[in-house]
Amino acid sequence: MTTVERYINTFVPEHYDLFLDINRKDKTFTGQLVLSGQAQSDKISLHQKDLTLTSVSSSGQALAFEHDHAKEAVHIQLPETGQVSLTLIYSGQVTDNMTGIYPSYYTVDGVQKEVISTQFESHFARQAFPSIDEPEAKATFDLSIRFDQEEGEIVLSNMPEIDVDRRKETGIWRFDTTPRMSSYLLAFAIGDLHGQTATTKNGTTVGVFATRAHRLDKTDFALDIATRVIEFYEDYFGVKYPIPLSYHVGLPDFSAGAMENWGLITYREIYLLADKNATVKVRQNLALVIAHEVAHQWFGNLVTMAWWDDLWLNESFANMMEYLALDAIEPSWNILEDFQATGVPAALTRDATDGVQSVHMDVHHPDEIDTLFDPAIVYAKGSRLMVMLHRWLGDEAFRNGLRQYFMTHQYQNTIGQNLWDCLAEQSGKDVAGFMDSWLEQPGYPLVTARVEDDTLILRQEQFFIGDHEDKGRLWQIPLNSNWSGLPDTLSEREIRISNYSQLKASNQGALRLNTENTAHYLTNYEGELLDAVLADLPDLSPIDKRQILQERRLLAESGQLSYAELVPLLLPLAKEPSYLVMSSIRELLGGLSDFVDEGSPEYDQFNTLCCQVYRHHYERLGWQAIAGEPDEDAILREWTLNSLVAADYAPALAQASAIFQDNQEKLEDLPAHMRVAVLIGQMKTAPSDELITTYLREYVDTVDSSYRYQVLAALAWNRSDDGLQLLLSQLKDKTLVKPQDLGRWYAYLSGHEFSRQQAWDWACENWDWLTETLGNDRTDFIKVPSNNFKTDHELEQYRAFFETKLEDPGLNRLINMGIKQIAARVAMIDRNKEAVLAAIAEATK
Repeated sequence: MTTVERYINTFVPEHYDLFLDINRKDKTFTGQLVLSGQAQSDKISLHQKDLTLTSVSSSGQALAFEHDHAKEAVHIQLPETGQVSLTLIYSGQVTDNMTGIYPSYYTVDGVQKEVISTQFESHFARQAFPSIDEPEAKATFDLSIRFDQEEGEIVLSNMPEIDVDRRKETGIWRFDTTPRMSSYLLAFAIGDLHGQTATTKNGTTVGVFATRAHRLDKTDFALDIATRVIEFYEDYFGVKYPIPLSYHVGLPDFSAGAMENWGLITYREIYLLADKNATVKVRQNLALVIAHEVAHQWFGNLVTMAWWDDLWLNESFANMMEYLALDAIEPSWNILEDFQATGVPAALTRDATDGVQSVHMDVHHPDEIDTLFDPAIVYAKGSRLMVMLHRWLGDEAFRNGLRQYFMTHQYQNTIGQNLWDCLAEQSGKDVAGFMDSWLEQPGYPLVTARVEDDTLILRQEQFFIGDHEDKGRLWQIPLNSNWSGLPDTLSEREIRISNYSQLKASNQGALRLNTENTAHYLTNYEGELLDAVLADLPDLSPIDKRQILQERRLLAESGQLSYAELVPLLLPLAKEPSYLVMSSIRELLGGLSDFVDEGSPEYDQFNTLCCQVYRHHYERLGWQAIAGEPDEDAILREWTLNSLVAADYAPALAQASAIFQDNQEKLEDLPAHMRVAVLIGQMKTAPSDELITTYLREYVDTVDSSYRYQVLAALAWNRSDDGLQLLLSQLKDKTLVKPQDLGRWYAYLSGHEFSRQQAWDWACENWDWLTETLGNDRTDFIKVPSNNFKTDHELEQYRAFFETKLEDPGLNRLINMGIKQIAARVAMIDRNKEAVLAAIAEATK
């Protein structure tokens, strides 16, 4: 992909005075922009995409200009350089692809309505107004909006509304001047919105808003979290929240999870709105997203990367801070465990595939962002590296370094080195030197620990799953051992520590590395070291147990041990009350499911194993929530019910059926923790065309996104050919399936062998439509089959379809990695299947 020109080199914007007149009926708008700044040349360029400029003038003098749609630009001839004020008159289109200015659709009392809102990151502000649409081009903004307003409708934007009395006369909504910020952070939302507000200790107005399809009390939880999170960050960063308001608005249609527009954060509704029936995990996930976006108000908005190659730093930092913030304001959640069970395995799995990108990557064009910034790398791995750095520096030095960074660089743009410099100054450590090997290299190390001739040998090499080329990479690895007498860091290929027996005698327990699992590497204990670790396993902490199970699973996937060796670990740990330990067992069962085929005798044996694993928790926890129970029990109950219904556990299926019969007229009112088990149970025990129709009606009618996805999960358990064709036929109906949810539908249908092939065929046949509808958001349709396909035939199908699309630079890396992932899975199954099936049979005797 060619490198884009940086238009800030010819014109440095200082202030935008922007007026938009929006016609929702015609999906058009007109704009008038007065743009002030410094012209470095007498010929300047501004970004614009699909805008029609009718005039450009300066001091009343018309200026010559030329549209350049290929470069998404307009070129303007100036009479001279220096300070200039341009007036631009133009028009544009309200898009329908969730970028630029676009509509979200929802229904109230059978009437379809819409919210007009914005999504300008990464480079879509140019679809709304001519600009230097680059993160380094910070400026202030005055925004005014007029639209075909109806009774009760409002406009929200980054700053408080001003001139309210004048608006009542003219219909023009005006907002106060923003601080200096990048163009992608400007935002507004227009429509029949309602919400609630609160005030932080330092006087910031916090508000949560939604459409009137939702009850106002669904904003209660988010308002509480958003308010307390701001207060935590103000204290931790030592810098007051910079602007007067912090508004959060849920949008019915939104391509991402959320977007950190300064003062007006926008969300997909599932990540902002929750009623009192929401499950523990739904509430925690919602809180994590809010804490993530609010962290960006400092790291990303107040201080912004100079170019998109450092976007990883914004996201990695915010991803780490969301956990740090929630652990501080809701310590009973033990939220750090959630990262161990979600972000860590995602990063370790993705980062083990040869060809994965490094965390820091050159970005030549903003179009590359959607594919280069793989969430498992930029968010999960990046945040794990920040956690590793936090531990290596200590909290005090880390916190002081951040304070220095914000105070030094506020309202400016930075590169990663600027942060490393501040952290180094406060800690006295070579932060850049430590982080370089982790950021600039793909992958991560495996540390092998073994004893030979009374010598402890620690050796590092890159860890791979699947075919690979070892480039001999080395990392600076913080060993974080539980034993004294070991070095702090492993930097070389191998170290040898003599007198192991003496070292062992001076320490207690088995030798373990990477305690607390905070550093981004795996350990392979061999011989007596492994025996000691496994002997200690029952007495270790939940996080240690999870780490060891996770490491053994990944080693099995890489071929360094047999997957069959993992089966005997399951039942001895099945009574663990820990969410962390059970999450590892859940992952192991998920891995074992790849070895069995639906409907086979081995599949029945696998289901029996699942029932044995979860039966204790079923008998302990039952179906009903218990007042005052720990969150872990609530989460385990939901997992247990879903797993046992899926595994055809007769008592669970019978109870699910009974609950369905008693509540079939009010399914949405069922306690959220049991709803999906009840819905799936009915689909398994009493499938019918009428039930599919009922579920589709529930899917469409609900405004609760969590319930909608639970219904979808149940629909995916359909085993009727006619039913499957009906479901697939709905996917292009935007009134039933929102484009934002197409990837989720595909994932659920592809998660079952019964429907996997037909879902794949549908995606192939409709690829051009998906491209037109989703644009760069097609990645799910590449990643989902790469996560599910497991046979030679499926691998060849994947190759045949996607290899013809390798010339697309936005898809190339994803496709090549997908091929490697599937090939690795096929090879793993081939070499392990016989032994795994025998181990399952032995365990279920």
